[in-house]
Amino acid sequence: MLFSSPFKKLQPEKFGVEPDLAMLTFSRVRSADSAAFALTFSPLKHFQRAAMALLILVPFLAGCGFQLRGSATVPPEMAYTYIETSDRHSLFYRRLRDSFRTAGVEVTESAVNATAVFSIASDDTGQRVLSVSARNVPTEYEVYYTVVYGVQTEEKNLLPVRSQTLTRDYTWDETLVLGKEKEEQLLREAIVDDLVRVILIQLSGI
Repeated sequence: MLFSSPFKKLQPEKFGVEPDLAMLTFSRVRSADSAAFALTFSPLKHFQRAAMALLILVPFLAGCGFQLRGSATVPPEMAYTYIETSDRHSLFYRRLRDSFRTAGVEVTESAVNATAVFSIASDDTGQRVLSVSARNVPTEYEVYYTVVYGVQTEEKNLLPVRSQTLTRDYTWDETLVLGKEKEEQLLREAIVDDLVRVILIQLSGI
């Protein structure tokens, strides 16, 4: 049976335990002719359990191809990569370039100096109406982003050309035009971040 009591009355500092770190539990000790209570301290018990769980999960997740954010790996053939695209101002291109650099890839300005070429054949985004009101006014939109890409070296195709589309939707309110336009932009940025993350995971599995 567990009991609790106001912490300030227990004075845990006498036991060498910091008050804000200690967790208190009472265990009842039974004897033949009387009952006594033993006080035990478990500092940071929950933190220790969480740390142990993390140590167990990380190798498992890594084995499944999952990469923690900021720890993505790419094939060694992509040490010097040229990103081939018709639009160097697109949100996807800029986020992909920055993520490659974070992963240790040197993004070159020319394919001549590259060991691999990441080709962006298509980079398209927009939004479409999902639902309308009785007055035929849009009430819900879907934001989409589609990219077609592949990775080649002189010897082989590291990543065959493929298409990836991600979407997110949001409700529309014609009285909150500016706020909804901002929401649309934030959703588009989140979609691009997810696209880049998917691509990095694909590259990590090569």
